[in-house]
Amino acid sequence: MMDKNIVIIGGGPAGLAAAISAYDCGERDILILERDSSLGGILNQCIHNGFGLHTFKEELTGPEYAGRYIDEVEKRGIEYKLDTTVLGVNKDKVVTAVNESDGLLKINAKAVILACGCRERPRGGINVAGSRCAGIFSAGTAQKLINIDGYMPGKEVVILGSGDIGLIMARRMTFEGAKVKAVVELMPYSSGLNRNIVQCIKDFDIPLMFSHTVVDIKGEGRVSSVVIAQVDEKLRPIMSTAKEIECDTLLLSVGLIPSNELAAGASVNLSPITGGAEVDENMMTSVDGIFECGNVLHVHDLVDFVSKESEDAGRSAAEYIKSGEVNRDYVDVCGADGVRYVVPRFLSRDCAAEKIQFKMRVGNVFKNVRLVAEVDGEEIYSKKKQIVTPGEMESVIFNKDQIGKAVAGKQLRFVLKGE
Repeated sequence: MMDKNIVIIGGGPAGLAAAISAYDCGERDILILERDSSLGGILNQCIHNGFGLHTFKEELTGPEYAGRYIDEVEKRGIEYKLDTTVLGVNKDKVVTAVNESDGLLKINAKAVILACGCRERPRGGINVAGSRCAGIFSAGTAQKLINIDGYMPGKEVVILGSGDIGLIMARRMTFEGAKVKAVVELMPYSSGLNRNIVQCIKDFDIPLMFSHTVVDIKGEGRVSSVVIAQVDEKLRPIMSTAKEIECDTLLLSVGLIPSNELAAGASVNLSPITGGAEVDENMMTSVDGIFECGNVLHVHDLVDFVSKESEDAGRSAAEYIKSGEVNRDYVDVCGADGVRYVVPRFLSRDCAAEKIQFKMRVGNVFKNVRLVAEVDGEEIYSKKKQIVTPGEMESVIFNKDQIGKAVAGKQLRFVLKGE
């Protein structure tokens, strides 16, 4: 049995930022476990720019952004193990992992930071009818095939779902000479960032079809066409609107699922809305000494936001080891009336922070509303919003006075109200 103060599971942007932050807070006994053969996580295949504007005040590609954090990990001499699969974490913070050189590892940790990221929802998760033929890829898999492995997934493409990866891959496939016939979105709005809609779809005259879905996939051996149809207000296909689009490739960008199997195995309480852990303002889960950050907690718009949140988790883990104290006297934090969820889910009554950032997503497109924070029905924060969409994460920062009002109540709610 190996002893470590902090074990970080995941060597992507969340895990790297958490490790650096914990180190800079005085903690030296840190181990990062990464299942891939290199640090950096998903950023290694994201060769487009647009990363780092908040963190570094300049545009970087994904590998460049990851490289800066990897360099900082190396400078500090933080220990990490690659090609290492974590098999389980229990509520006593014993981590079980395996790799080729060490064999089976048992690590007794004082604190565990889960930074496992998320995975794409597969075809089986959306029940699309049709042939089980070749040529159907998740958008992230297609991205890896092109950017890492050097293979072209197809030449005539339909993309189902307008998540950011799907939008970016519409542009990427176009750059590589493919013809993107359409991006088809079930909802009446995009789940991606507006800048990606403009830069990846509108700038290349790619059809973006809202309130449509794929109802059939045709082909023997390989995809030959897909059938799309409009959906009604209950998202049911209107078969009278069905039309067939010839293509050899279907990319799926139909949502991301936090990889929380390890959290569940450690008896961590998970949110039924996000699939991530329910955490307090210190990023601590319902299990003392287990923290969570990044896309395994909730899906972020920008990696810069992942890094900031993960720095908070690393700092909190280092402080937990020093004090060993956990106060579970919480104020309940929730969303209602248009706000789907809020992170953090709980706020400590003895919170002494100068400011706290609350992150949330709405459940639909709303125009001319106020984003309001209420403590036991009394408004303590209000901001006018011309438009809020599910594809753009909303953020509210409380100052010390607002925190004081929040912890004096029983419940803090974030809601949308009409003007």
